[in-house]
Amino acid sequence: MKKYDVVIVGLGPTGGTLANLLALNGFSILILEREKSLYSLPRAVHFDDEIMRVFQTIGITKKFLKDTIVNKGTKFVNPEGKILLDWPRPRTITENGWYPSYRFHQPDLERNLRMRLRKFKKVSIRQNSDVCKIESTKDKVDLVFKDTTNQKLHNVSSKYVIGCDGARSTVRTQIGTELDNLGFTQKWVVVDLILKKKKDELPDRTIQYSNPKRPATYCRNVGKRRRWEFAIHDHENEQEILSDNYIWNFLKPWLSPQESSLERKTIYTFQSAIARKWRKERIFIAGDAAHLMPPFMGQGMCAGIRDVSNLAWKISLCIKNKHDEKFLDTYQTERFSNAKEYIETTMRMGEFVNAIGSDKITDNISSKPDGTKKMESIKPKLGFGLGDKADRNRGRIFPQLKMKNGKTLDDKFSTSPIVLSSSELEKKKSKSKIPIITEKEVVGLSNVLKGYEAKAVIVRPDRFILKTCKTTKDFNQIEHLPL
Repeated sequence: MKKYDVVIVGLGPTGGTLANLLALNGFSILILEREKSLYSLPRAVHFDDEIMRVFQTIGITKKFLKDTIVNKGTKFVNPEGKILLDWPRPRTITENGWYPSYRFHQPDLERNLRMRLRKFKKVSIRQNSDVCKIESTKDKVDLVFKDTTNQKLHNVSSKYVIGCDGARSTVRTQIGTELDNLGFTQKWVVVDLILKKKKDELPDRTIQYSNPKRPATYCRNVGKRRRWEFAIHDHENEQEILSDNYIWNFLKPWLSPQESSLERKTIYTFQSAIARKWRKERIFIAGDAAHLMPPFMGQGMCAGIRDVSNLAWKISLCIKNKHDEKFLDTYQTERFSNAKEYIETTMRMGEFVNAIGSDKITDNISSKPDGTKKMESIKPKLGFGLGDKADRNRGRIFPQLKMKNGKTLDDKFSTSPIVLSSSELEKKKSKSKIPIITEKEVVGLSNVLKGYEAKAVIVRPDRFILKTCKTTKDFNQIEHLPL
């Protein structure tokens, strides 16, 4: 039986990102993907600055950036075209070191993730593979999968298994948990088109058409790609609505068949749901296997990548040092509430698009002089897991600072936590194995530490703050890390 450090089920954006993060540590990884090849049609179309920071960590931004555009934001309009709510995404670099919002074509991302994985000799990818059985013991996980090209069964074992296998997750079923419906379920048609020529009259940002009769969304995507989504009612015939004739009639106010070609048309059930249990012993789930949300915030894929950014460094430490049950329990406790807050906010946005909810989408809403509303992006803290509950900075993302040698600070802690300290702690020796970087090496670190009222900050590999330290004693009390 072949043995691996980690088996990942599913090679979409979540699984591909997880594999790359783990591969940075030199682990042996098997990825099982049920499809025979990369899916070439559009699906996810948006991610944010926090996610681009993860892509920077795994080293794909230089090439992938060419396949993206900066997103200008979203406007909600009523049937008369009046703006009800504006959600701008300014073209300014955030504390994460990137623009706040990007548009992309999912096959471009998956291609970049897979190309990066080819650089790691200990990573194996098996397409046409269906998981049949997973059994976790105290020290390992045994897994049986079937090669669907010849129906042959294969047995492997690993230290950990992570299911990134989507809404119909086999791994979720195997660990014996279910998705709890949070209250939003609605069928929508999703239509992807490619313009045959430039059309300046189309909006240069996302438009949410708040209309109780036919809620709809327009997305300005990369290149000549555009997307429309619209709700369908229970009494409507799905086959008829998916007909070219019906779709072109719906698109008549914006486009004709002479101006664009249909790339994809399908019906999705937009759902809000979250799994009760994200882990059983050494088996985990992430991404759509763990939670589902409607697309109105463009955070579905982002939530999955946040999951694996959180999980990857924790599993890595447990492989390098020792398996730690309590430490790994913090994966769900930290991610659950963060993902749920995005889901609940997205649900309220969905009600707004359906013109059945109030304008109270989040606390980040303000009124403008003309009577319209403006929304700021939410950035929820992690739920409680590692660190001290009394530490107000714990669970917040740490900014991407520049090193005085011209590099970025992020390059210093892709696989390990780090301590960022003031000069007075420079010569103090930490009892842990965590590397120490001082304000002499980092541009602006002294001001950041002052803002935290701290002498030092311990930052995790996923860029979140583990602990702010006000004294040398705090500095030496790094707990709950299997180092």
